[in-house]
Amino acid sequence: MLDFTFFTPTKVFFGKDKHKEIGKIIKEYGFTKIMMQYGKNSIKRSGLYDTVVSAIRAEGIEIVEMGGVEPNPKLAFAKEAACIAKKEGVQMILAVGGGSVLDSSKYTAAGACFDGDMWDFPTKKHTPKKALPVGCILTHAAAGSEMSSSAVISYPEIGMKRGFNSDTNRCLVAVMNPELTYTVGAYQTACGVVDMMSHTMERYFSLCPPTELTDNVAEGILKAIIKAGKTAVENPSDYEARATLMWASSLAHNDLTGCGRENVLPVHQLEHALSGEYDGIAHGAGLAVLYPAWARFMYKKDAARFARFARNVWDIVEADDEEAARQGIIAMEDFFVSIGMPASLSDFDITTDCIDRLVDLCTFSKTRTVKSYVDMDEAVLREIFHLAFHKE
Repeated sequence: MLDFTFFTPTKVFFGKDKHKEIGKIIKEYGFTKIMMQYGKNSIKRSGLYDTVVSAIRAEGIEIVEMGGVEPNPKLAFAKEAACIAKKEGVQMILAVGGGSVLDSSKYTAAGACFDGDMWDFPTKKHTPKKALPVGCILTHAAAGSEMSSSAVISYPEIGMKRGFNSDTNRCLVAVMNPELTYTVGAYQTACGVVDMMSHTMERYFSLCPPTELTDNVAEGILKAIIKAGKTAVENPSDYEARATLMWASSLAHNDLTGCGRENVLPVHQLEHALSGEYDGIAHGAGLAVLYPAWARFMYKKDAARFARFARNVWDIVEADDEEAARQGIIAMEDFFVSIGMPASLSDFDITTDCIDRLVDLCTFSKTRTVKSYVDMDEAVLREIFHLAFHKE
């Protein structure tokens, strides 16, 4: 087991009707003026907007609203929000939504305490030293941003999507009521299932010394997600399934499943290139195609590890490690398809002509390789993207 630092400062309020307590929660921290970010119209149609606003205003707290966060949130929106937060003297950012709203809120919080270009965060020209506190009312279990140190933003003007990690990104509070996810459609629910599984598997698959306890935790989380994910897609109002997914989303990305292991998230790097270039591709859908392709390329580099995954997560009984590993990857692909995810990049109506551009985005215009079992240079990345056009 490698040395590690584990830091989870987020206070979680989990359960039915917890979102109705948001005004009292914010007041306990002494904030009197907040910015509330949310998506477009869904929280207004569901009545969540009115409930949250009333609860906050009942405690005498002023709200500066920033609605309109898009999927694959945009840098321009976060810049505008950061400027308004500075001007208005906002003390906290409250995200009401899923991972996109949270990522936008995190960038806003960091940008409100910085006078330079916020694109300097993901390009590592500047590391935030401070940020406004961020809280959230989670409405979609997927990204795990409610307890993670990461934030991802899209810069469509240059066709890029990048993230940065910082402890300043970790939420102060996270309010999680599984009932708020009942209205999430089957496709987006499935995208969330893939995303949280990928967060766990990205940490699970790396060359490291033995980490039996962490491995057991990761495998247990994966099995729970698989079972609950299938149930939630078929029965959106199953509370226990939704609760399992919501909590699993947090545990998959708060670094618990990476304790004692290296954490490089290589497949996420490929997917950021994909959905950065094609804004209409949902992050989880992209991962559903790219993760099996990456695994098919890599599994012989660590056959025993992939075989353990196959046996402990997918109940594969094959004795030979390489064959077990291969069967486990097929089981993963089949599960993704069974919950409504695409089977190949062709399902997005794109062709292999896009591969050179995706490789260029992944390598930051040929200035880096992506770390994995082998360094993924242009040739390796090109082969993995080719594999993603074909389901095994």
